Amino acid sequence: MFENDTDLVLTLIAGRGRARLNDAIVTEARASLNNLGAETAPPDWLAEKKACDIAFSGLAPAQGEAAVRTAIDAMDKNGEKPIDIIAQPIIGRKKKLLVADMDSTIVTSETLDDLGAYAKKQDAIARLTQRAMKGKIGFKDALIARVEMLKGVEESALEKTMKRIRLTSGAKTLIATMKAGGAHTVLVSGGFCYFAKRVQKMAGMDAAHANTFIIKDGVLTGEVLDPVIGKDAKLQILLEKAAKYKLSLSETISIGDGANDVPMLGAAGLGIAYHAHPVANDAASARLSHADLTGALFAQGYRAEEFITP
Repeated sequence: MFENDTDLVLTLIAGRGRARLNDAIVTEARASLNNLGAETAPPDWLAEKKACDIAFSGLAPAQGEAAVRTAIDAMDKNGEKPIDIIAQPIIGRKKKLLVADMDSTIVTSETLDDLGAYAKKQDAIARLTQRAMKGKIGFKDALIARVEMLKGVEESALEKTMKRIRLTSGAKTLIATMKAGGAHTVLVSGGFCYFAKRVQKMAGMDAAHANTFIIKDGVLTGEVLDPVIGKDAKLQILLEKAAKYKLSLSETISIGDGANDVPMLGAAGLGIAYHAHPVANDAASARLSHADLTGALFAQGYRAEEFITP
């Protein structure tokens, strides 16, 4: 039972902080699947009060996810139970290649916005960032416009900005655990190599790809070195890395939050929109809107006792 390619698993993941799962929620989730005609297995707890699997068959993933979301929302009229729900094929859940966005995904902030403080244009840059991430303006145009605002900023501001950058909760555990499971981990960013290479090291990732500032005489020129890494390049890196390691796309996972991540979210075997803008949520096969990045491990079927925290 539940070993075929058509069999599915629905994972309930409690949000960050004090959010908890309980037996009543899991029972209601299973009942909602059964009420639509699905056959379900007994709950399998991946972490007590934090994550639980329910294997099922007889429904499409989206049907199962929607039914359970409706049931949980009906139980939670006050919004006190932030729970992520991910339904997917049960075969091949643990992925062998992770391709992750950097800003607002592996790190908590938008690094270009942070750097903008040294040009006294942080708010203007942040507004363009938000428009780009929502898909309301082309990423390349937005990037060029934002970097132009940084013209004349001293190179030393890069180091000062880097000191303020923090990894997202669960990032190190996600990466270390997947690497221990034999996966390759790659950072892809529409941001800049100065930050991406350092974040790669902080997070313990295998590689990083990002854009490059043009710097002359110790100051930023306000220009970007071509070619610009945007959404198409992120997708291409996913495809190239999968080919390099002789993996099918079904063996890959991508994580991101904005319009710049949409193609890679749609192409990966498991594309996770992480605390994302609507355009990314709509494109992804899975969403983590409440959990931290360890939710991506639960989504792959890792148990809490398998987590590696550097």
